Amino acid sequence: MGEPRVDVVCEGGPREMGAAQGAALRERIQKARDSLRELDAVRKHRPWWMPWAVFLALAERKAEGMLGQPVARHSPEMAQRLAGIAEGAGLPTAALCLLNAAETLLSSVRDVTAVPPVIACSAIAVRGSRSATGEPIIAHNFDYLPIVQPFYILRESRPSGSLRSLDFTVAPLCGAMDGMNERGLCLALNYAFPVDSGPPGLPNSMVIAETLGRCGTVAEAVDWIVSRPRWGGGLVMLADADGDLAAVELSNTRSAVRRPAEGEDVLFHANQFAIPSMRGVEAPRDAVFTDKAPDPLVGRRLHESSEKRTARLAELLGSHLHFAHGGHVPNEDVTPAGRLGPDDLARLLADHGPTGMPDATTPCVHSDYWHTTACLQWLPRSRRLRASYSTACAAAFREFTL
Repeated sequence: MGEPRVDVVCEGGPREMGAAQGAALRERIQKARDSLRELDAVRKHRPWWMPWAVFLALAERKAEGMLGQPVARHSPEMAQRLAGIAEGAGLPTAALCLLNAAETLLSSVRDVTAVPPVIACSAIAVRGSRSATGEPIIAHNFDYLPIVQPFYILRESRPSGSLRSLDFTVAPLCGAMDGMNERGLCLALNYAFPVDSGPPGLPNSMVIAETLGRCGTVAEAVDWIVSRPRWGGGLVMLADADGDLAAVELSNTRSAVRRPAEGEDVLFHANQFAIPSMRGVEAPRDAVFTDKAPDPLVGRRLHESSEKRTARLAELLGSHLHFAHGGHVPNEDVTPAGRLGPDDLARLLADHGPTGMPDATTPCVHSDYWHTTACLQWLPRSRRLRASYSTACAAAFREFTL
């Protein structure tokens, strides 16, 4: 995987922006479609007797039915952007629907025995007394399948009549996983494991792209995000140039907002809900992957990685926020971090646990299924991004300014 760079500049109306993305990234988008065949989570759903081409056509048609109508109804601009990407990439719209729906379908745990999540991310936000420079910072480990890493992109979005933004996303996606706009609003997406269901809405990445185009503050962004019809669970970390911080917890039918605890200037999360009302729609604590999951996950407990990463971050940050799910006993040998700058946050998220041996449960994730595949730091006041497409322990950051 190469170093991060701005891969495409998209400007104009939604369809023009999509067409620019599709044309500039045509080869990578087509390869992303081809790579679906290599995903365990997809492979295990194909009947052994069905040719891949037939299975793919059926899956794309189904995704178009599930995603196309809700997106057209709730966000015509995103529907046009999706069509533009398909046009630019030389693919049918149904193919782009599947690639955009995969974000939600592959992270669904409504039936954890059938479709397992493919991600394990960690995010920290600091400001004020916890920031070494006084500037708010979001630091994000994006943990995903290595097969997806070659398709990561940075996209500069310049929508007509809306706010410019710098987006971290995947080549075929309309939406953004992370991003920062010209007013300094920053968002970073982790996935969550809800089991509630509702009519399909917008994938969370599309909601984030919408938010970056229209909102300038955390307060505005929170109001917009919770108002949108969503499809999929997530935890969104937000910061703005004035130092406001929030974490929004999302399921298909619920949302809730968390702010820094009194006397604290830090927020953090992995992939589990912290707000009691949201835990009511979260997968059970004892949920275990069955043989319908990719082979490396079979028999593992769904929440184990998130619980242990959250507990380790609480130790390292010296936070008063404790998640009791994992039965964690604090390590008295840990000296909690104080004021944190970008390099301090990079070292913290490169942690390999108390034994120094990284695995699926340490902040810097190394496992036989998912890994930390990108590290991103968003600095809203100075409109800067530091990015590395690597594990956190090997990160060599490149800096970008919006």
